[in-house]
Amino acid sequence: MKAMRLIAPGSPLEARELTLPEPAADEILIRVSACGVCRTDLHLADGELPDIRCPVTPGHEIVGTVAAAGAHVTRFRAGDRVGVPWLGYTCGVCEYCRAGRENLCPRARFTGYTLEGGYAQEVLADARYCLRLPSEGPAAELAPLLCAGLIGYRAYRAAGAAGRLGLYGFGAAAHLLAQVARHEGRRVFAFTRPGDASAQRFARELGAEWAGGSDESPPGELDAAILFAPVGALIPAALSCVRPGGRVVCAGIHMSDVPAFPYRLLWGERSVSSIANLTRADGEEFMALAERLGLRATVQRFALGEANRALECLRSGALAGAAVLEMP
Repeated sequence: MKAMRLIAPGSPLEARELTLPEPAADEILIRVSACGVCRTDLHLADGELPDIRCPVTPGHEIVGTVAAAGAHVTRFRAGDRVGVPWLGYTCGVCEYCRAGRENLCPRARFTGYTLEGGYAQEVLADARYCLRLPSEGPAAELAPLLCAGLIGYRAYRAAGAAGRLGLYGFGAAAHLLAQVARHEGRRVFAFTRPGDASAQRFARELGAEWAGGSDESPPGELDAAILFAPVGALIPAALSCVRPGGRVVCAGIHMSDVPAFPYRLLWGERSVSSIANLTRADGEEFMALAERLGLRATVQRFALGEANRALECLRSGALAGAAVLEMP
């Protein structure tokens, strides 16, 4: 089968032909239909994540069909439609796993980073960490739900009952969360790259009542803000926009250094927190919500061999919604 492989951080992905082994006892072999292109893939390709094992196939927003199952697999059978998210394995015995916080497991493994990912025609995955997907709906529109949606939703819940919610970086995750927030009656304020009129128009089309540059202030204070853009300077910018008692939630796996800022921005019981990974419970909860709401991503489709172009479009901000690779 064909795969787009990262041979060395900082270099373009290269097309390779691979042969996968038979699935192990807890694994399923998946014929990939589509795989979303996430900003984490860009951080991986640029060498911004620690302990990158090369060569590796990126991609952790995988939609596909079960082709074969290992001897211990009972949840899925051949022909089932499944999703493979970022979290691909946990130890199950550490204090975090036992407390229902497997997203913090120190021995966790991650799809498309420390495990092989979905920029490929086939992938092997631990069935215990895969999600059952609805049989209806285009695969390309389901793929971004598996990270942009899932981890974005964890950040959304961490923001609390924010009636006035700011979303910094209106890309794959924010355009999904804006729909959820509007469905729940919240007011959405979108922050884009300065001067990006196209992204601001897109945000307003999805229900944002205000959209402006990340260097601007919204009309009135926010109850909470979620940072999807990996820019450390946005933390003090967001703090300056939230009310006393408000929260700033950082949703990315990587962020540039946070500059020094005056304590008065944090004072007033404001808080800053981060989101790390996801749990299987997050996955089940969000996918059920997405199906109930009929949530679908706005996507730009690329062929598997166009993975490098998709990453560059993501880097430059030239996407409305999410980039997705579709398999031949």
